[in-house]
Amino acid sequence: MSINKDFNHSYWEIKHLFKSYDVIIIGAGIVGLSTAISIKKINKKINVLILERGLKPEGASSKNAGFACFGSAGELLDDLQKMDEKTVWETVEMRLNGLKLLRKRIGDKNMFYQPKGGYEVFYDLKKFEKCYQEVEYLNKKLKQNFNLNRCYSNVKTNNFGFQNVAGILKNQYEGQLDSGLMMQSLEELVRSYGVKTIYNCDVTAYNQLNNGVDLETNLGFFHSKKVVIATNGFAKQLVKNLDVEPARAQVLVTKKINNLKVKGTFHLDKGYYYFRDIDNRLLLGGGRNLDFKTETTNEFGLNNKIQTKLDELLKHVILPKVKFEVDYRWSGIMGVGKEKKPIIKVHSKDVIIAVRMGGMGIAIGSWVGKKAAELI
Repeated sequence: MSINKDFNHSYWEIKHLFKSYDVIIIGAGIVGLSTAISIKKINKKINVLILERGLKPEGASSKNAGFACFGSAGELLDDLQKMDEKTVWETVEMRLNGLKLLRKRIGDKNMFYQPKGGYEVFYDLKKFEKCYQEVEYLNKKLKQNFNLNRCYSNVKTNNFGFQNVAGILKNQYEGQLDSGLMMQSLEELVRSYGVKTIYNCDVTAYNQLNNGVDLETNLGFFHSKKVVIATNGFAKQLVKNLDVEPARAQVLVTKKINNLKVKGTFHLDKGYYYFRDIDNRLLLGGGRNLDFKTETTNEFGLNNKIQTKLDELLKHVILPKVKFEVDYRWSGIMGVGKEKKPIIKVHSKDVIIAVRMGGMGIAIGSWVGKKAAELI
């Protein structure tokens, strides 16, 4: 075990804080918290510590749009063109299993889960018709693989007050939730198992030893028998050769809107844009495809080009006849790669990696944490 030699810590701190742990999880997001819960469900006696670089979970866990979704028709068809079919359906299964596990663990009321359905909105009539022609095939596959009856269906475009929209497809099995409440509930569950979390603790390096792993942080050195890296978009800061890149996402929320017609979760342009209702407000995010280079970053911040596009979408497509004002703007950091399937693997003897949620952390994060725990 490494010894703190900077003389900034007391005997008590070194004895109780910097002692050796059975498992240290780096990252207190959905995956990190879910990994800790899964470990404790396997064996309550395992001593687990979570280290989080921020005052609250950094990345996307508390900054996302709150979509409990597993894939629109257009997105799945696009994935089937870019990935082999087996991988696509395996990834969908992970998302479905992850959502079931999340809802079972903390309960719908503890994250304000609402099964309002998910919708895919199309500008282009030809693209809509092309996608609609494949709905029967997708529904058949989802029935065969996951026993989901008539998942996708066509709905009227005038139901929501949109403008310049060619068609809308509904996924009846998707919903929405309050991301802040979800994270709060997960944190409370983790604490109930006796797991400690240290915030504002940035892990800068690790060293695989014969008897475990040493972690170097801004607070000092920690030692653990096993380590789980669950930092998603920030993973390359610790493990260089990974197929995962940071992907910043821009988001805004309007002030309250009277008689808001938009109810549910919505996707535009293969999921690059997404919006929903929340507390009689409209949340809108996305646009990364407008500036991939700038948005491939682990630095939080607003992209004026993308924020302007989001404003235009609100004004001309989503809320064309509604007066609105933007109340909040922010960004989050996702982890993406060449594949959407997450990376869950043993990296070295005592280091496990659980990253690359592909923008589906809410759906897939609990399942990824469970599988990481099983590797331990």
